[in-house]
Amino acid sequence: MQPHVVLPLLTAMLAAITAIAVLDQWLRKRRTYQLVWALGLAWYMVAAGAEALGGARGWSEPLYRAWYLFGAIGVASWLGLGTVFLLRRTRFGYAVAAALGLAGLISLAGESRIPFAVAALGALALTVATWRQRDRMAPLAAALLVGGSLAVAALVWTAPLAAPGYAPNPETQVPTGAAFPEQVRVLSPLFNIPGAVALVAGALYSAYIFMPKTRVLRVAGTTPVIGPIGRGIAVAVNFVASIPAAIRAGRRGELHSRVPATLLIALGGIFPSLTSGLTRFGITWGHYLGELIGVALILAGFLVSLEVFSDLRVPFTRIILVRRPPADVVDTPAPPA
Repeated sequence: MQPHVVLPLLTAMLAAITAIAVLDQWLRKRRTYQLVWALGLAWYMVAAGAEALGGARGWSEPLYRAWYLFGAIGVASWLGLGTVFLLRRTRFGYAVAAALGLAGLISLAGESRIPFAVAALGALALTVATWRQRDRMAPLAAALLVGGSLAVAALVWTAPLAAPGYAPNPETQVPTGAAFPEQVRVLSPLFNIPGAVALVAGALYSAYIFMPKTRVLRVAGTTPVIGPIGRGIAVAVNFVASIPAAIRAGRRGELHSRVPATLLIALGGIFPSLTSGLTRFGITWGHYLGELIGVALILAGFLVSLEVFSDLRVPFTRIILVRRPPADVVDTPAPPA
């Protein structure tokens, strides 16, 4: 019962419970973002389960490859895609495109320029889709992610691995990607950076949409690139300025459930992103704890949200545990800055 076994095992169990509950809600409500979130949580479960199994019984090459594919590639990107579908009617696609472009620039550290070219073309396509017809941005992001995931899956399962075929940290037993060749490792930012930005920034943006606003900065204009940057800055400034009003509304019981729910989800994305990112620099002690805190916060955020969980029941049955009032907003509007 060592921490490198217990913590990922608990993470896998929480991820499985959350995935099943969200999938059950999707079967009832058929919201695309719920299905995508359920898949992302399933990848979370598989990755954490691989960590627990590797810690308990020892790592093997197939287990290590599965961990890297589902954990280092799949979790953040698919959870982020769920948020993209949730915010499909907003200008949030610009933020996702910028994150993908940034990931492409980071990939220039590798020898190949193909990842940069793919990221640049994908970022351009997302920008144009958001500009011309926002509803097409989320399906386009899904197509890019599915195609990219299939291509990377082929690389992950066929790439030669440095002996012994896996690379856990000798002190903490946290797996790292060090056994993979650099041309494979350089691809992970293309998935993790846009995914983490979509999950965290999307949650904060969703909270801003539904919180009482104090607008100290207004930006109008449709100029490509400059307009979205200005509106993004305005949203960030106004979000901070609106926090006191949101706190007062919460004390009166008048705050929309999406606000605390999405703030919890944002925190749930931040913790594992930070601890996972630190493993690239050899800092692994907080990895398992960050994963556990992250999935617990995401579960708490989903439970708070009336939109995700319209009621609480035994999954795949008609047994209602807690009946809740319907969410007062179904579709996400696009607010002015």
